[in-house]
Parts: sequence; structure tokens; C-alpha cells
Amino acid sequence: MEVFMAKYGEIALKGNNKRFFEERMVKNIKRRLAAPLSNGAILGEFTYERAQSTLYITPRSADTDFNEIERRLLTVFGIGAVQRSLALPKDYAEIVRLGVPYLEKALRGAKTFKVEAKRADKTFPMNSMELMREFGGEIWEAYQNRDRPPEVDLHNPDVTVYLEIRDTHAYLCPNRLQGAGGIPVGMSGKALVLLSGGIDSPVAAYMMAKRGMSLDMLHFQSPPYTSERALMKVESLCEKLAEYCGEINLFCVNLTEAQEDIRDNAPEEYMTVLLRRAMFKAAASLCGHRHYCAIITGESVGQVASQTPAAIICTDDASPLPVYRPVIGMDKIEITATARKIGTFDISTLPYEDCCTVFTPRRPKLKPFLSDVLKLETRLNSSLIQKAVENITVKTF
Repeated sequence: MEVFMAKYGEIALKGNNKRFFEERMVKNIKRRLAAPLSNGAILGEFTYERAQSTLYITPRSADTDFNEIERRLLTVFGIGAVQRSLALPKDYAEIVRLGVPYLEKALRGAKTFKVEAKRADKTFPMNSMELMREFGGEIWEAYQNRDRPPEVDLHNPDVTVYLEIRDTHAYLCPNRLQGAGGIPVGMSGKALVLLSGGIDSPVAAYMMAKRGMSLDMLHFQSPPYTSERALMKVESLCEKLAEYCGEINLFCVNLTEAQEDIRDNAPEEYMTVLLRRAMFKAAASLCGHRHYCAIITGESVGQVASQTPAAIICTDDASPLPVYRPVIGMDKIEITATARKIGTFDISTLPYEDCCTVFTPRRPKLKPFLSDVLKLETRLNSSLIQKAVENITVKTF
């Protein structure tokens, strides 16, 4: 019988509050595994058991797509490691009889291997060192008739075989995968992400979800200056992020009139910072109605004109809520690496521009003073922002 062992990451350290984190993680795992496949079918039904900082997930059908289960578990925050394991009787002879053939696929083509054993049940007659030595010898012996049998390498093996003796069974796993880590989504309140469609903001969303925040997205459109394809791009990003974040509401705000008002009534070099303030005001208005605790952006210091320290001071002033910028100290290479890891990079680089690129000034103000920005803002029609928010559209992913 194969089972999945979802080993706890950070939540194992939560002391008296650990139970609440466990329950949230289990709920998120059940939601993730219940999501339909591309053909509308479901993965199947599962049993769940918790013990020793591990969640045991057992498919009720042998026909289940184990690879898809594994892929989905790797996107659930709170899981430190995922092990697809064979559950065996706690009898060494049976472990050898059933376990060595089970490792055939994993060891095929491997040049080196090692065994790591852990005896959580101290009543088992062999200790961890004896298990590693004896079971490693059984594997080595079983492969000696092959053309190129794998050798033991304790330092840098191609395959590490994990053998754990636990309360009810022994568990054998040829491939432990690192989980998403962090803490379960839903443990840290709910926030609103300004999702532009670029590389940075999806990464910012991922990073805050990893810290347990439930997220919704706010996207600004400027038709006819931005196209329908730009919105489709953002929707694709939401579909990808939902794999990590759970259910996402995407709010879309038409900012065309407000942008044209800025273009017609403010100096060109201040257009960027004034637009950012308009976005923050719209976001704050939405947060007030829906009780979000923070606004999240993908800003990184010095990356563009709106992200200089002086410009950030001016934009922060427009929001009564805290603004979280999880990628603020990362460079583009680091952000891009994370985007590739979570599968948003190829979507973000599609050539459909968002409203931030509309009316871009030739020489934006790099060090705006808040007092100057506030004076310029008196020339603008503030009701246009509220009008835009009142005509918001929403789509759930």
C-alpha cells in the first residue's frame, strides 16, 4: 500500500497553537486534492491521519494518479517535505521482501545510492545504524547481477532511500521532495494584491501566501489603451496562483478616466507617482468595504521611477492600510528565478501591457516631495477614483 507522507515544516514549531495550523493545512490539502482535473474528473477519495508531525494521505483507489497527487501536495504551504512511500509491516524480513523490489524503478540507471533510516518506534529490534547497514546491504546484493549495479555513496548519492520505523508501519521512500514550506494559507488574515500582470506582483503574492495570508487580486485596466488580451493574461496568472493561494477573487477597475485626468492636469514628470497614488486610493477603498488587513505590491527599491524611496513615501501616504512589499530587497534576477519556480514567468512575459505603461513620462520625477505631490493632486477630480471603484467587476478562480 502506497501512502503520501506530508511532513510538517515550520508549523511543527508552533507549540500550543500547532493544532490550529494543522487543521488549516489539512483543510487546504483537501481543497487542493478535490480540485477537478482538466477533463472534469476528480483524483479520487483519500483517508487522512495525523501522527508525529506528519499527515498520512492514503488514496482509496490504486488507479489514482499518484504523480498528480504529488504535484498538488508540493504547492500546499505548511508542508516541509513530501514522501511517496510504501507502507510495510514492522518486520525486517517483510521490509526486505517487499521493499527491495519496490525500489526497482527509482534505482534503475542510478550509479550510487545510500540508505537513511530512522527508528521512531524504539521497540523495533534493530536501531537506525543497523537498519542502514543491513538494508543497504540487501539492496546492494540484489543488484549485483546487473550490468552496472549501483554502488554505495554516503556523501553524494544519486538516490537516497528513506526507511522510517513508525508507530504502526515501516515506511520506505526512494525520493523525498522538498515541500512549499511556510505556514498554511488562511492563518495570517486576508490582503489585497495589486496585480499588474508583470513578473514582480505574482511573486509578491506567492511570498505573502507562503506566510499564511489569504489573497485577492486587484487589477487596473485602461481601455482602449489596454487590450482584452492583457486582462486574459492576468486571469491566467490568477489561475496559476490559485494553485498556491487557494480561491482568489480578481477585481478589475477601469482607471482610464482617472489617468486621462492626470495626463491633462498634472506635469508630465509627476504622472507616475500620481497614478500610483490613485491606485492606492482605489485599493484602500476596496479594502474598507471588504475588510482586508493590508495591501501587497511587487515593488522593488530602485527598479523603476515609481519605486524610489522618495516615490514610495508619496504613494504610501495615499493608503490608510499597511503596504507589504515582500520583494522590495530582491533584484530582478532573484524575482525572475522565483517566477520561473512557481510557473508565472512565461505568463508574465506575454507581450500585453497593463495600464502602468499608459502615458509613461519621458523623464519621471525620481525624488518627488510629498508636499508638491499633494498640491498637484488638488488639480485632479478625486471623484473619478471612487466612480471607478463603484463600477468594479469581479471573477473568482
